[in-house]
Amino acid sequence: MKREFYYQDDRSNKFWTIELTGNECITTHGRVGAKPRETRKQFPSEDEAERESGKQIASKLKKGYIEGTAPEYEKPDWASLDMSEDVFWRIIALFNWKKTGDDDAVIEPAVKALAQMSLDDIERFEDILSERLFVLDTEAHAREIGEYAYQPGKYFSPDWFLYERCVVVANGCEFYESVLADATKMPKDMEFEALLTVAPTAFERKTGEEFDHVSGVSYETYSNQAGWRSADVPDDSQE
Repeated sequence: MKREFYYQDDRSNKFWTIELTGNECITTHGRVGAKPRETRKQFPSEDEAERESGKQIASKLKKGYIEGTAPEYEKPDWASLDMSEDVFWRIIALFNWKKTGDDDAVIEPAVKALAQMSLDDIERFEDILSERLFVLDTEAHAREIGEYAYQPGKYFSPDWFLYERCVVVANGCEFYESVLADATKMPKDMEFEALLTVAPTAFERKTGEEFDHVSGVSYETYSNQAGWRSADVPDDSQE
């Protein structure tokens, strides 16, 4: 019996099927409406094939696939949406990590979507981003960033810590919430400064003008004074 699954989000409309024929496991996958790509694998016994089938199905369900036939897919109309926490994270989820190594290409789907929204929405996106980065601006998180982690009396780069916090936001809401709750989950020795250019690039693309919006909270390191109460913060950190 063939089992069908599908996955839909703001970027994807994919299907996956799996079928057991004796000790052979047959899977197909691809974009809905496109020619499927097929994989066949034989196992020493039917029991082993069935166990493998169960593992693959569990993996797909964990990734968000739903069993059944895919419903009609509708691309999001970004221009009709109002910026909110949910829409913010939907736009973050548009990052194309297959283009890793070319940061402009990674953020391009998000920039394209945001540029379709109103100027107020673009500013609100920047406000939410600033708020999310501000909350992560703590000594506890700064101590968990790898080689350049904060240690009293040693060199520490506020800019590098900001770019490390960008990595957390760029990896989506679920990862963000996990790191916020447990500082030890901070990514090590990684940066994604390009996140800071999403709103400015979308604004410039929409208006042809420079983005000069200033959010109510700052994402610069040491701005969250409550998060650095026990640390030796430089006197000029708030200038």
